[in-house]
Amino acid sequence: MLQNILIERKIYASEEHKMMQGMIQDFIKNEVIDHIDEWEKAGMVSREIWKRAGELGLLCMDMPEEYGGVGLDFSFNAMLIEEFAKKGISGPGFSLHSDIVAPYILKYGTEDQKKKYLPQMAKGEIITAIGMTEPNCGSDLQALRTTAVDKGDHYLVNGQKTFITNGYMCDMAIIAVKTNPGTKEEGITLLIVETSMKGFEKGVPFKKIGMKSQDTCELFFDNVKVPKENRLGDEKKGFKIMMTELARERLTVGIAGVATAEGAIEATIAYTSERTAFNTPIAGFQNTQFKLAECATQMQIHQAFLDRCIELMKTHELSAESASMIKYSATDMCGIVVDECLQLFGGYGYMWDYPIARMYADNRVARIYAGTNEIMKLLIARGLFRELFKR
Repeated sequence: MLQNILIERKIYASEEHKMMQGMIQDFIKNEVIDHIDEWEKAGMVSREIWKRAGELGLLCMDMPEEYGGVGLDFSFNAMLIEEFAKKGISGPGFSLHSDIVAPYILKYGTEDQKKKYLPQMAKGEIITAIGMTEPNCGSDLQALRTTAVDKGDHYLVNGQKTFITNGYMCDMAIIAVKTNPGTKEEGITLLIVETSMKGFEKGVPFKKIGMKSQDTCELFFDNVKVPKENRLGDEKKGFKIMMTELARERLTVGIAGVATAEGAIEATIAYTSERTAFNTPIAGFQNTQFKLAECATQMQIHQAFLDRCIELMKTHELSAESASMIKYSATDMCGIVVDECLQLFGGYGYMWDYPIARMYADNRVARIYAGTNEIMKLLIARGLFRELFKR
């Protein structure tokens, strides 16, 4: 099998990693896999699976214990993403909750905000989302139109967000808004907005090509009163904060891309070893062998770079350019690998009951969200020609 030829991954070599990996795999096998069809029909997972993940300590694993986390490092979060991706499971939006929202609050939140939200997040008692994208702006975050007008002790928020992961189930969302709109002091600010606030409405979950059990919807804000104490960081610092934190989000997308490719290859090795054509296992044909050899090579090359990026994230040294590289290259590679693997499944690869079909549909969006791959290339180029762009 594939593991026989892969270089041993030192980032997961400790006994603690092995124990956690076993726990995650058991969680997936015993409490996740059998519910996928049910969740896909509902368009979202259950709240119970969030609470169960919290009970097992699988949420916000790298948050300090004083705020309800486990106090581990980022590599454990990466392992959780990988184990889900290898099995083609995209429903529970745990990574957005643990790897995007939680770090925002930990790094930029007040002590009151940390104590209020992080312990509940770690337990799965509240589900969170982040609202950046709008109908008129995706990768160009400076073009957003959602506004927050200063009313003294609160902001009055109006606007709309779209394509929000965990949007329909969320109890709280970090929202990017424009404060002081139309003035010299206009700028992007981040606000913590609770869904119980009057005027906060959710749209119907979108019907998507893939990720059918992950709830994604629009969020609407109609004169929502958001207390000043719910501001995350300083006014007009929102864009800088987002640009800083997007490296971690893009890394998580790269992690899922490499792991999905690995899972697809493993599944295809197993299938082609059993399935026959012309009285010969499909794996016995040179075309099959060459295709899977190519796929495994590309996956292994990306995994080596990925592991370096994970190490850099653990020490808070991962650059925006490296995160962009792993995000775009890993998701491009994943798309090619999954397509090649599906072809080797023949007609069965097109059937939804086979995980390879879900992988094919689910991972197309990885080249779009967290910044399109075209934007990733632009960011890398800007890093290469930094001095030129300063002129």
